Amino acid sequence: MAVQESEFDVGRFYAALEATIQARGINWKQAAEAVGIHPSTLSRMAQGRRPDATSLALLAAWSGLNPADFVSGIEPAAEADPLARISAFVHADPNLSTEAARALDQLIKATYERLATRPRSGSGEGDR
Repeated sequence: MAVQESEFDVGRFYAALEATIQARGINWKQAAEAVGIHPSTLSRMAQGRRPDATSLALLAAWSGLNPADFVSGIEPAAEADPLARISAFVHADPNLSTEAARALDQLIKATYERLATRPRSGSGEGDR
């Protein structure tokens, strides 16, 4: 079976980002300031170079664009796995320190694995 290569389409994401910037009536420098990234990140993206993960996440949050919409070669999931959603909520809780969130996340995952009626694919000690 041939492996299909997945690719993040920087050009399409950049074009959509450009439309967002135009709709807000700002320039690229103002967008970079609003997002909290260096303007050179946007210049590199204009040349087709990928942003780092943090910059991509910040741009996505600011623009409302979903980076997953710009990936080819992967069948999108209907929705996020329940355990992944729980983990995200735990780590986003402002009442928990990073260490507390990590501990609670591990506890929930271990309990879930123990109580789940169907075994999860790829479950095991090496999957952290």
